[in-house]
Amino acid sequence: MIATDSSPTRQTCHAILQEVFGYAQFRGPQQAIVEHVANGGDALVLMPTGGGKSLCYQIPAIARARAGQGLTIVISPLIALMHDQVGALHEAGVSAAFLNSTLSSDEAYQVEQRMLRGDITLLYAAPERVTTPRFLAQLDSLHDRGQLSLFAIDEAHCVSQWGHDFRPEYRALTVLHERYAGVPRMALTATADDLTRADILERLQLQDARAFVSSFDRPNIRYTIVEKTDGTQQLLRFIAREHEGNAGIVYCQSRKKVESIAETLVEAGINALPYHAGLDSKLRQQHQDRFLREEGVVMVATIAFGMGIDKPDVRFVAHLDMPKNIEGYYQETGRAGRDGLPADAWMAYGLQDVVNQRRMIDESPAADAFKQALRGKLDALLALAEATDCRRVRLLSYFGEASQPCGNCDNCLHPPAVWDGTDAARKLLSTIYRIQQSSGMAFGAGHVMDIVRGKTTEKVTQYGHEALSTFGIGAGFTELQLRGVLRQLIAMGAVAVDAQAFNTLQLTEQSRAVLKGEVSVQLRESVSAPTDRKRRSGAGSAAIKAPIALDGAGLERYAALKAWRAEVAREHNLPAYVIFHDATLAAIAKRAPQTLDDLQGISGIGAKKLEAYAQAVLRVVSID
Repeated sequence: MIATDSSPTRQTCHAILQEVFGYAQFRGPQQAIVEHVANGGDALVLMPTGGGKSLCYQIPAIARARAGQGLTIVISPLIALMHDQVGALHEAGVSAAFLNSTLSSDEAYQVEQRMLRGDITLLYAAPERVTTPRFLAQLDSLHDRGQLSLFAIDEAHCVSQWGHDFRPEYRALTVLHERYAGVPRMALTATADDLTRADILERLQLQDARAFVSSFDRPNIRYTIVEKTDGTQQLLRFIAREHEGNAGIVYCQSRKKVESIAETLVEAGINALPYHAGLDSKLRQQHQDRFLREEGVVMVATIAFGMGIDKPDVRFVAHLDMPKNIEGYYQETGRAGRDGLPADAWMAYGLQDVVNQRRMIDESPAADAFKQALRGKLDALLALAEATDCRRVRLLSYFGEASQPCGNCDNCLHPPAVWDGTDAARKLLSTIYRIQQSSGMAFGAGHVMDIVRGKTTEKVTQYGHEALSTFGIGAGFTELQLRGVLRQLIAMGAVAVDAQAFNTLQLTEQSRAVLKGEVSVQLRESVSAPTDRKRRSGAGSAAIKAPIALDGAGLERYAALKAWRAEVAREHNLPAYVIFHDATLAAIAKRAPQTLDDLQGISGIGAKKLEAYAQAVLRVVSID
């Protein structure tokens, strides 16, 4: 229901944007979202990571609180996000708090009392807490007094079984509509395909909500996907060539691999830390805090790390193992370049990645229809990896957005050659068939490829497979080419992998169409990354890099401001970007302000921050 009395006006919301957050203009659809929600409308907001989702509920929360409409509840599963956003709101002069497991019982009680007194504008809480009888009783009290203003459900894809990070506790949030039907609700997420969007609307009973779907494009991110030969060495070369000294995230599938890769990076002189759910919680928190607060840290992690990480200067996200689907890939790569500066999304993938993901789907206890949907999502990601056209066009198309070739992905910059792998596919399938016919046994990919290529290995002779009619039939293909063909065959269901029998290969019903030549298999040629690629703007640690062009004196001021900001951040126990973003420091350095008036209008300096830091900033920039 959209309120009419005391509804915040457009001028009110814009004034809050300038006064509290220090920004002159809204970005993209932010203004339409803010005005709709501030005036009491329900909303579904799909906006890419780094697109400014938090302002879409923070400004309406402040506007509605100023209009006497009470408390906004922000529902999030992410402790890191709660801490950082509450800290940032405090820095901006907004009354905010969180309720989560990091608080003692006495601290939580004090927050609850402040909430009931009306002393808090935004309260962050996890879905498990929001749906407890105790918390709902407190919300009832606020609602009865007309002091329950808005529910903002962040990471809303978690409610959907089709989403990449399903969390059952989100399903219980239907109670909000049932119990507080007149209180506006907004669901926000960075990634949701059509199936997930429909599920969000149904599960949260937001069918009548206005949908705001932003462009999913992040043009500052360069997408590169390479065939995995030696993933660790490929990663080391990528970091050394492109991102020496930069902050980044490296995703691996297993905890063991996370620790191994982190150790290897440290041995190579890279400031790297491991992060996974098996680490002691205190150590995990220490590593996350270092990543957020220090510059140039590379976090090697499982997908347990990342959601809610607002660090703006992550220059690269690398995947050493293929994710489960495009939604997960997009969400994870979106953690790079939130400041809008050039960043890289780099992934190495191989046959084993496809085998592993297929095996996990096949072994899952889920219903067949759900498994089939997961296979479709994996196939879409593999199609992105194997694509020979623009990566960005493919990626955006998955989310229903048309686009043109970007000129900023590996395929646009270095177009790969294409070859018809149908003949190779038929030879592999024929070999699998003849192996089983001759020995009644199934074998793995390596052995099958050895036979096709005519390699007389000990295993080949042991089983007499050199006598097969297909022995050496594909001698003209490289192992790399045959692995690419097998990836495609497994992805399209023409070859099955038996996880219970040492990942041996089996024919399927779909094999027949390929063998008959009814289905073609098109593949990209293996293309090595050029070794003379120029280092990109923003990369490297040899000198201080600023987000905008600065002269020598400006760079000195910028470096001094960053050092000052680091000290303030340590004192406040907050990440440096919560005090000021790099772009704000660079703008200050460029202007070289001498008076308070000179600081007026610089983006990112709101009234509270001007009051708190202006004199210190002026002292820093005046030092010769």
